[in-house]
Amino acid sequence: MSQVINAVGRRKSAVARVYLKQGNGAIKINNRTIEEYFPLEILQYVVRQPFGVTSTEGTYDITINLTGGGIKGQAEAARLGISRCLIEANEELRGALKKAGFLTRDSRVVERKKPGRPGARKRFQFSKR
Repeated sequence: MSQVINAVGRRKSAVARVYLKQGNGAIKINNRTIEEYFPLEILQYVVRQPFGVTSTEGTYDITINLTGGGIKGQAEAARLGISRCLIEANEELRGALKKAGFLTRDSRVVERKKPGRPGARKRFQFSKR
């Protein structure tokens, strides 16, 4: 498998375009290392979760283009994209990834602000007199 496999992951307003190829486990995000891009350990862990579940650490090189959203949404979008790439590379990994819940697109997004209100659901303080 010398060709490049690509997939898209989304979460909130973050979009991750993931490119996977045979390699030694390097992860580049927007032309930076994962440690530079996600300084928080927990976010690095979230991005690497699919490899841990499928026991494929150090097997593939990953390049990710991330846009939109915040750091948490971007990390989870990257996780979904990596999971989809791994399935395309090896269909047998599907069961483990599905059981871990990495193939479900989390569709929760921020509710829009409504006119005449301070937020999506919040009301201004009611005054009887």
